[in-house]
Order: sequence, then structure tokens, then C-alpha cells
Amino acid sequence: MRPTTAEERDARTALNKGAPTLEFGRRVPYDAYVHASTLHTLQRTLSSDPGEMSFLMVSQIMELYFGLIRHELEQAREHVRAGEVWPALAPLKRAALHLEGLNAAWQTLRWMTPADFNKFRDLLGEGSGFQSAMYRQVEFLLGLRTKSLMRPFRGTAAYEELEVALHRPSLWDEVIALLARQGHAIKPGLLDRDVADEHETDQSVADAWVRVYRDTGPENHLRLLGEALTEVADRFGDWRYLHLKAVQRTMGAKSGTGGSNGLAFLQRSMSRPVFPELWTSRTEM
Repeated sequence: MRPTTAEERDARTALNKGAPTLEFGRRVPYDAYVHASTLHTLQRTLSSDPGEMSFLMVSQIMELYFGLIRHELEQAREHVRAGEVWPALAPLKRAALHLEGLNAAWQTLRWMTPADFNKFRDLLGEGSGFQSAMYRQVEFLLGLRTKSLMRPFRGTAAYEELEVALHRPSLWDEVIALLARQGHAIKPGLLDRDVADEHETDQSVADAWVRVYRDTGPENHLRLLGEALTEVADRFGDWRYLHLKAVQRTMGAKSGTGGSNGLAFLQRSMSRPVFPELWTSRTEM
């Protein structure tokens, strides 16, 4: 794709008398950028049931959102690591908005009853959204870390990427380190723990957030950071709840295709809070 300037665009508009350009070379520029012609070849259903296309395409849309949310959370983490609180707010805001888009995707599957799902469910074999490597990347960034959930990816490039992600501090780890650098009394053991293990709620972190929120001055960027993180955690909680409700609606408490006990597994997952001290500290604020 050849870049253009504002002057070139204005000249083209004048030449076209306000109509869009209709003649290009071998490839339409939009497709060269978006690769739409490739994207629309990736929906390969397993049955003749027309509803399966909805299930497959929504699953692919969610995968794209997972990748986008991961990108934003990584940007936020690097800013926090560098002590750049204000620049971290923009990717966190975008991540929360992307989560809203992700959550809206569940609405387009509300038509699916158990009878509808059963028309093609057996053809999925052991395939399950539980096996999404990109979703695991998002969980790792948020601080939700269960090493055993990497096992399905052994022998793949995804496993190597997850291994790297597991041993890098999560966004929440970096936030806690930032609180310590800014003078809050964080328990020393939290700053040199093995980040491959899931963070457990700690009172020193909750106390730090109480102090942060008590400062209502306009220069308190940490308070803004806390609210941006809360929005991300809240929207991620919505994702978990909507996932559970979609499963309950389409298959009840049946066993999942991936070997889990389905609804019960999702209910246990929901009990692990994202950024836990942002929630526990609210009792004392």
C-alpha cells in the first residue's frame, strides 16, 4: 500500500467530483490492509446446519478480541513497569471497551437452544473454547495463573509463548511493584515472589489502595489507574458471567466437549477475582 497525504486525497476527491475511486490495480487497497478476502475463507463448518456458522464465526470474533485485549494489556503493563501511570490509562480504557465488544458477541448466540447446539455439537469432538491459547494469554496478563492449563498446548508454538508469558510479571504484579516504588508499604515477599504462581490477596496491597483512594486530588494518577483497572476487571467479570449463562442456556450442566464438568468448572473459575485487592479494599474506603 502506498501512503497518501492530505493534499493527494483532496486532489483525488476533486478529480472524482466527490465520488469514490473505482479503479485500482490488481488488489483493492482495503483488502490489502484488512485481508478481508482471507478472513472470509476461514469459516469452515463441520455440518450442513445453517446455525453452525453463527457459532463458528462468533468464536473466531472472540479470538480476535482476545488478541486485541492482550495487545492493550501488554501496552499498559510496559507503561506501568516504566512508572508511566498517565500513558497506561489509554490502553486500559481501550481494553475495557474491547471487553464490551467481546461481551456483546454473546448476544448474537442467544437464539441457540440445546436442540440447536446438539445439531452439530458431536462433530466438535474434544474441541472446546477452554483450549484457547490467546485467552490463556489474557488470563496470565491479568494475574490468573494455573500452570496445568498450559498442558493442552505442549509441543506447539503456543506453549512456548505461554511459557514466556507465565514467567513474566503480570499487569497486576507490575502495579504492586509500582505502589512499592511510590512509597507504599508493600510486604517485601510480594516483590520477589515467583511470578509463575498466582497472586494471592494481600492486606498490604489493599491498605495501599485505601491510601491511594483517600487522596482525591487532581494529581493523584494512581487513583485514576485504580479506576481504569477496576473497569477492566469489571468487564472481564461480565465476560465470565455471560460465558456461564451461554453454557447454561445451550447445554445446562452437561459435561463439556473438552472433558470438564462444564457449568461447575466455569463457576469455580468465576471465584478467582481479577486484581483482588481493588475489591477487598473497598470495604475500608
